[in-house]
Amino acid sequence: MSPITGILLKIASVILMTAMSAFIKYASETVPAGESVFFRSLFAFPPLLVWLAMKGELKQGLKTERPLGHLWRGLVGGMAMGLMFLGLTFLPLPEVTAIFYATPIFVTIFAAMFLGEPIRAFRVVTILIGLAGVLVVMQPRLTALDGGADLGMALGALSVFTATVFAAMAQITVRHLTKTEHIAAIVFYFTATTTALSLLTVPFGWVMPQGPVLWALIGAGLLGGIGQILLTASYRHADAAVIASFEFISIVLAIIVGYVAFAEIPTWQMIVGAVLVVTSGLALAWREHRLKIAQAPVKLVR
Repeated sequence: MSPITGILLKIASVILMTAMSAFIKYASETVPAGESVFFRSLFAFPPLLVWLAMKGELKQGLKTERPLGHLWRGLVGGMAMGLMFLGLTFLPLPEVTAIFYATPIFVTIFAAMFLGEPIRAFRVVTILIGLAGVLVVMQPRLTALDGGADLGMALGALSVFTATVFAAMAQITVRHLTKTEHIAAIVFYFTATTTALSLLTVPFGWVMPQGPVLWALIGAGLLGGIGQILLTASYRHADAAVIASFEFISIVLAIIVGYVAFAEIPTWQMIVGAVLVVTSGLALAWREHRLKIAQAPVKLVR
């Protein structure tokens, strides 16, 4: 364990994932979300295969005892990715990032529903704070439902919010898969499944990307694949609570990239809501860390 290494890997992963989102947003002006998922998944394969080969885990990456579990994880994870990319079509990058912070909230809720994990008062309070933050971010966009704003903005906000639900379902599925499956297999089959499933969106309108858009899509896939590898590696060097506490960097980067690349100026609602959601997520991560310590077996020193 090397916490500093883990933190640096996490920060590098956040930087690459933010850049990936920026590339997807740039391409979304001409390319539909389903096609973006295809490029994001397909071009994540090269760095993934190189990583597995370097670690000598190509065989583990292909071996599985639960193919249906991988299929389900790919389905819900692919839905989360597609809906988030759809949200990038309509919403500023910082708002998409802020709303997506709701994922840990739904992970906690689903863990209680499907895994029997208790939800005590602390978790209830943090969940409510997080949901309040999401509503603060989304409220200006949802006024379109009353005829007060752009309908596309409302669709984008609802798409990203729904994406957090699917992303939480994917994380719960991963918890089940890790009981029998190697982490290499989980990463490999997720990438393979989302690549294949994204082809089902071809009848809904694909275009032939040209020039900078094509390179942006390829870059998004490569950056996303490398970012996922760095994120996975970070958890091998530091506790999950420590790693999660540096996720807030993504909202700072999203604000900077959104302003510089897309001239997006964050609203006060987005900033306030993001603070509430990030605080909720960090509190949940810290609480999980403390509970893990409390439940760990005590070693007697003789």
